[in-house]
Amino acid sequence: MTVNAPRARPLRSVDDLVDAGLLQLSRKADLEAVAKHYAISITPAMQALIDPAREGDPIARQFVPDVRELDHRGNELADPIGDKKHSPVEGIVHRYRDRVLLKIVSHCAVYCRFCFRREMVGPQGEGALSQAALDAALAYIAEHPEIWEVIMTGGDPFMLPARRAAAVTERLAAIDHVKILRWHTRVPVVDPERVTDDFVRAIKAPGKATYVALHANHPREFTPAARAACARLVDAGVAMVSQSVLLKGVNDNPDTLEALMRAFVEARVKPYYLHHADLAPGTEHFRTTIEHGQGLIRELKRRASGLAQPTYALDIPGGYAKADLGAPDIERASTCYRVRDDAGEWHDYKG
Repeated sequence: MTVNAPRARPLRSVDDLVDAGLLQLSRKADLEAVAKHYAISITPAMQALIDPAREGDPIARQFVPDVRELDHRGNELADPIGDKKHSPVEGIVHRYRDRVLLKIVSHCAVYCRFCFRREMVGPQGEGALSQAALDAALAYIAEHPEIWEVIMTGGDPFMLPARRAAAVTERLAAIDHVKILRWHTRVPVVDPERVTDDFVRAIKAPGKATYVALHANHPREFTPAARAACARLVDAGVAMVSQSVLLKGVNDNPDTLEALMRAFVEARVKPYYLHHADLAPGTEHFRTTIEHGQGLIRELKRRASGLAQPTYALDIPGGYAKADLGAPDIERASTCYRVRDDAGEWHDYKG
């Protein structure tokens, strides 16, 4: 009889990080203060990608805590994109007319150091929805026929057991006006073994279109196991789109951003959003300027196929929807339009 070896456990404390060689003992006291505020979890898959000898390793930068997280700037917000402003019932965010977020869980496989919901997720966060709260959230969706799409988020909804994910899918499938089920997750890259055939079946529903929005920020995250997890989803008929965050020291140069978008496309994940980093507390060291991001997008358009182009977007603080930050390639002149090519040159257009 074959006995499966137990899965390696994530690193969840400063002591774990020191023992794994990812932190120097001299930094322990400072980072214990960070850990009191913000959760830590680094999966074995991500730990294996970190080069402890590399200063500013882009994988470590995303997941290993930094004392600068305690440096809260005056413009930073506990709820930077205004979830609470648009939450009519617990677990629901109804910011846009035809779609809602359904925040099923508050825990994640990994805790990103730049997370815009860092005040809400993790062991110290809001907690998972109770059955009564989930019932109320689903009742809200059923009572609002304008809701065409439901976006499962949290936390990371791929942390649900397959049985519970299937139960949520089944209840949403019974709501006729809901046509699209979208699941936002980090799991296929950070813990690909969780994407089992049972789980893939659990998130699909007859008569509904299922999408998975995959969050990845660096091309090294696309390991063979991550690509295989994406393939299990796509081969089962699940459409995949991407979301990434523009992060200083991680993907804020043309070569890395190009490689990331090509990695998505090669895994059959359509680039969707490149988010300008939100004003979450203690994340100033991750933020670039908007002008830098616009320059990167122009260079990406010059280098890569249209398949590899995300929308560069900002969630306007306070819950005022998204703004497209892509630098405009058209302007109105007195007698014509002027349009810009991929080399940055402007041309008259009199159509």
